[in-house]
Amino acid sequence: MKRLWAPWRMAYISGEEQKTSKGCIFCVKPRQRRDTANHILLRGKAAFVMMNRFPYNNGHLMIAPYRHVGDFARLRPDELLDLMALAQSCQRAMVRCLRPDGFNLGFNLGTAAGAGIADHLHLHLVPRWNGDTNFMPVMARTKVISEALEATCRRLRKALAGR
Repeated sequence: MKRLWAPWRMAYISGEEQKTSKGCIFCVKPRQRRDTANHILLRGKAAFVMMNRFPYNNGHLMIAPYRHVGDFARLRPDELLDLMALAQSCQRAMVRCLRPDGFNLGFNLGTAAGAGIADHLHLHLVPRWNGDTNFMPVMARTKVISEALEATCRRLRKALAGR
């Protein structure tokens, strides 16, 4: 029997991640100025890019404004522009270093729409590969992530340095 070993997922499954974090991760993490440890890949003037610690796929990242805002209609023009410009830079970097076949790009606005952190909106950019949905997520409700988060983060950081 083969085993799928993903011990980092327990913090998410058990809810320990939420219990130990104090405040909004999209507000706290960028203020810490520990970008490598916090998996922050890129900073803009009004927004920043952070890897998702519990990704849907390898390379799944989130782009969020620095300002704590949950309502898309309340984004300022500079925040909208920075979110989209960072998304374009990240997509280009992913094409160069991860070579996906496609992308999912979107916001989950409100808990009814699936937002895990509803009061600070963030844009998800998820690279996709042909065949990346197989029996595991469908039958076992388990997603196989084939590369460690830190390794993907290093590759993307290097690709973004040449943007």
